[in-house]
Amino acid sequence: MTRSNTMPLVITALIAVLTAIILWSMGRSLTCPCGYVDMWGTVGTEEGSQQVLDWYAPSHLLHGFLFYAALWLVARRVPVGWRLVIATLVECAWEIIENTDAVIERYREVTIALDYYGDSVLNSVFDIFAMWLGFWLAMRLPVWASVVIVIGFEILTAIIIRDGLALNVIMLLFPIDAVREWQSTT
Repeated sequence: MTRSNTMPLVITALIAVLTAIILWSMGRSLTCPCGYVDMWGTVGTEEGSQQVLDWYAPSHLLHGFLFYAALWLVARRVPVGWRLVIATLVECAWEIIENTDAVIERYREVTIALDYYGDSVLNSVFDIFAMWLGFWLAMRLPVWASVVIVIGFEILTAIIIRDGLALNVIMLLFPIDAVREWQSTT
């Protein structure tokens, strides 16, 4: 690899590291306050959004697909490494915003996430990794496969946890009582 090819990757990694430092300085715990690290944090428990992965990791994977597609549409001539830098900036900005007291409180007020207290730094970093994986997959898979994966994960998370990327955004921005009622039934 040439220096011009590696520079976007170095910057991408630095953005992720800086994001972790910012989240920690905001008071986010490094790992689960439960006292142990596990691969999976179950939604609705003290481990939700605290362990390496949880049921919201697929939505971050989908961010990668969507960021790749959007940047392909509007910045096709920009080298893919620099498009990854842009996608990482957006993802990391969201991780920081999502973990502010105001947004955490908003989730608790208008969604069913009454027990949401923000992400651990570990979980946020792996959310960034999930976005990178989605971006990489979108770059390599045919469009139809990307669309199937996006739809499949939205259906899967809607069935299993009654949430997902689309529902999460809708309920955060424009809460719908009927959706909240459906989400709260078991």
